[in-house]
Amino acid sequence: MGYINPYIYLMFLFLLPVSKKNQNFLLLIAFLTGIIIDGFQNSMGLHTFACVLVMYLKRPILLSLIPQLKNKTQNNIVFSLNEFGLPVTIIYTSSLVFIHHFALFFIEAFQFDLGNILLRTIASGLVSSILLIIFQFLNVRNSLK
Repeated sequence: MGYINPYIYLMFLFLLPVSKKNQNFLLLIAFLTGIIIDGFQNSMGLHTFACVLVMYLKRPILLSLIPQLKNKTQNNIVFSLNEFGLPVTIIYTSSLVFIHHFALFFIEAFQFDLGNILLRTIASGLVSSILLIIFQFLNVRNSLK
């Protein structure tokens, strides 16, 4: 495999509504998403682990970026570029992408070759983050029509 492997399926996981009540259901969706990707790529659970990890960390990262959401009484928090703005979207998307990619490449290497893992994580994470932010821009433009 090369150094740049963008994973666009993360968009599906990022746009799922965040809720404390349905956390187990979201983890199940992440598990099923990862196992489907693993089935097609024959990667033996690597994507499953990374997807479940990202879904588990999604809510704490979002609440740390926007502390006002802790006080809201609404159950579901739907992340969108239109509602939270570009800086939060960039930080949120890139942090989750880098966590996903680091976990994926670290387990895939199954050795402590930190230089190679970080190079692959940064190269693939940059491309994936840019593509996911572009898709979020396109989603906002389509929702405004």
